[in-house]
Amino acid sequence: MAAHPLPPRVAAVTAAFAAAVVDGRLDLPLPGGGHTLERWRGLVNLAADDLCVARLAEAHLDALAILAELAGPAAPPGSRWAVWAAHPPQPPLVAHESGDGWRLRGTKPWCSGARACTHALVTADAPDGYRLFAVELAAARPIDGTWHAVGMAGSDSLDVDLSGVAASPVGGPGDYLDRPGFWHGAMAVAACWYGGAVGVGRALLEAGAQRPLSPHALAHLGAVDSALSAVWTGLAVAATRVDGDPQDLGGGARLTAGRLRAQAESAATEVLDRIGRALGSGPLCRDPRHAALAADLPVYLRQSHAETDLAGLGALVLERDPAW
Repeated sequence: MAAHPLPPRVAAVTAAFAAAVVDGRLDLPLPGGGHTLERWRGLVNLAADDLCVARLAEAHLDALAILAELAGPAAPPGSRWAVWAAHPPQPPLVAHESGDGWRLRGTKPWCSGARACTHALVTADAPDGYRLFAVELAAARPIDGTWHAVGMAGSDSLDVDLSGVAASPVGGPGDYLDRPGFWHGAMAVAACWYGGAVGVGRALLEAGAQRPLSPHALAHLGAVDSALSAVWTGLAVAATRVDGDPQDLGGGARLTAGRLRAQAESAATEVLDRIGRALGSGPLCRDPRHAALAADLPVYLRQSHAETDLAGLGALVLERDPAW
């Protein structure tokens, strides 16, 4: 798909993502089938090592779950999927029907895995509403120079020109946002944030295994353990709820997702701060894995909409019994 060689970091992430698809590491259970925590644990493990690989894996797994939930086309063996659903205030991607089926017109921003994926699920405005489409990416045109972040550089989240690309509808108008699995996918993102925070936090554990920690560093380690343990408990509780009500008949999935994402974001932010305060600049300057995680995690966390999401959570709490 690329007209010239990929940047080294993008090439490395693309190769690692492709290997994870082929070797079966991403053959994880669908959400809601009784093994949701196993699914999220797989993402946590990937994220603790490389958040860019986890970002592509999370979207790939979400796409396969969406295809199953909305009776979409079967994914070809070895295919690598993205979900491109950003809808910012700019000229939207549109879909129109012609004599040979649906086609897209326009550019989609924030397309993670723009040059790593073979297929994507893409949202677009259609005459009958907001729709989801499956597309093959051989004819897509990633636009160089549209992703400048140092953090998450390996995710290759470029704008992609999809004009003229054939598209197959997946579900009906509005189904992408209205299905229960939308919130299951939102929780999987929180698992990745948590995994990234685990990876950052390991620097302090490793330091403690090599030398005695100062009282201040021990205090930071205790706080990191408390924050991360709470999120893991939240993931386990959320997975139980998803497995117990996969169709969200009780209507609690959005509230569970909002809480879990807020908990994971808060914990990850705290871990980043405390590890830096405990260890100084050493790991950031001399440990390439830690440096990459510490650069990637703040960018990934901005998939959260911060106070907007918290305000939405607060409104849900007023509607439902908060149980506390």
